[in-house]
Amino acid sequence: MNIQALINDKVSQALEAAGAPAGSPAAVRQSAKAQFGDYQANGVMGVAKQLGTNPREFAQKVIEQLDLDGIAEKVEIAGPGFINIFLSKEWLAEQAEKALADERLGVAKEETKTIVVDYSAPNVAKEMHVGHLRSTIIGDAVVRTLEHLGHKVIRANHIGDWGTQFGMLIANLERVQKESGEVSMELSDLEAFYRESKKLYDEDADFAERARNYVVKLQGGDEYCAEMWKKLVDVTMIQNQRNYDRLNVSLTRDDVMGESMYNDMLPGIVADLKEKGLAVEDDGAQVVFLDEYKNKDGEPMGVIIQKRDGGFLYTTTDIACAKYRYETLGADRVLYFIDSRQHQHLMQAWTIVRKAGYVPEDVTLEHHAFGMMLGKDGRPFKTRAGGTVRLADLLDEAEERATKLIEAKNPELDAEEKANIAKTVAMAAVKYADLSKHRTTDYIFDWDNMLAFEGNTAPYMQYAYTRVASIFKRANVEQSDLTHPVMITDEKEQALLSKLLQFEEAVQTVAREGHPHVMCAYLFELAGLFSSFYEACPILNAEEAVKQSRLKLALLTAKTIKQGLDLLGIETLDRM
Repeated sequence: MNIQALINDKVSQALEAAGAPAGSPAAVRQSAKAQFGDYQANGVMGVAKQLGTNPREFAQKVIEQLDLDGIAEKVEIAGPGFINIFLSKEWLAEQAEKALADERLGVAKEETKTIVVDYSAPNVAKEMHVGHLRSTIIGDAVVRTLEHLGHKVIRANHIGDWGTQFGMLIANLERVQKESGEVSMELSDLEAFYRESKKLYDEDADFAERARNYVVKLQGGDEYCAEMWKKLVDVTMIQNQRNYDRLNVSLTRDDVMGESMYNDMLPGIVADLKEKGLAVEDDGAQVVFLDEYKNKDGEPMGVIIQKRDGGFLYTTTDIACAKYRYETLGADRVLYFIDSRQHQHLMQAWTIVRKAGYVPEDVTLEHHAFGMMLGKDGRPFKTRAGGTVRLADLLDEAEERATKLIEAKNPELDAEEKANIAKTVAMAAVKYADLSKHRTTDYIFDWDNMLAFEGNTAPYMQYAYTRVASIFKRANVEQSDLTHPVMITDEKEQALLSKLLQFEEAVQTVAREGHPHVMCAYLFELAGLFSSFYEACPILNAEEAVKQSRLKLALLTAKTIKQGLDLLGIETLDRM
């Protein structure tokens, strides 16, 4: 149950009954401190100002109309007109019982929408590097959350599989096959192969000519070039899938929707934009001038959609992409997890999309931008030699560091279990370090913080889960054995229970705003409140009714942490 939404509705009704204009915001929020109750309604002051009345007096009228019978045990006015709401212990206990009895922990399914999520987007014939990490894992956490809420989610891995570089790659693939009979399916070779292709293109005039011809042939549908191109795509995606599988990312080969998919749509889109009077010829190119974007002289900015040589641009592809996602995939909502430097480019493409009527206004096109991953020096994260860090190398190092950590903490583990724990902790650490930061900011990549067992880290959260789950196991009971009801006898129990019942609010925020850090913050606070509860409230040696109630709280905490981490794509362990 979303308690915040429930109380918001109740306060909205009371506001209207007290004389507020229809639709006045109740502005109900979780209270920052326990002395202000569980929730606070902050909308009264704005409405009172609008009505020209005293805020505290108006707050009193709202309270008189507010029906929270059986939900709140106390409602009070604070400061200039805040309304503090203290939830009833009995009501909280009832909700806890319902959550425990429900495999979804009380999280309701929403009305199903078709949501297309564009994330990861590596390039063909290049190895995934750390720059692909944020899009991949943030996008995947949001996808998992949307699916959990019951939406039909279409993953779109918009790979860079088209463009002039494929001429030189096909020409070099042909050369290698003639010399050695076959090309390796390992991408580490292909990374060098890409550099070799570029060198040949720059230095060998015959090779460059052949490469340019192959681009034209590939774009014209030539069978031989298409076969060579497909081989390059296959080699790349085999390697990328290894990274996805290691990271417990839910993308598969079936989710690939490369730039090439939209190639046949581009001439028709340019013709249509010309016919609609949106695109005009300018110096031989087809250009859309946008009043919404001005150049430095204050004139409408020109967005080129077809070059004078007939070639198309990324903008043209992104227009086609949005059109396809609405018309063919039936999207109600489209989310793009693309770095913040692409914002203006996307906004310009979408402005053209809207003007052309390709996607109606009620279908949202959302750019969920993210900042950069920086080294400790505050600069983009690089190798010591200044090169791009390969994602596979980063994951290897994470496993090596986690193995040393686990060996030091638990030396008696057998080799197989140690390797499994190290891999699980390593992948979780890399993901959680990113997911726990607000995605719009740049963040500092720091091995020591990432693998720490203290603070808001994956090892801390995974350990918190195993610790809570072990308490229930030590009691040697099944959930069905717990016949006594949940009851609140201590303020630490109440604080923990209030937080447990805010799980759905965290889930819905991640789905609505594309902010996985909200779930990380929620789980970290939950783990902290459980620790306080565990220290203050004995469980296993309490009298039977209290013991069973507290075991139920421990069980609900373990289930909530596990479910929350699962929505982030992070695996839990039975022991560490």
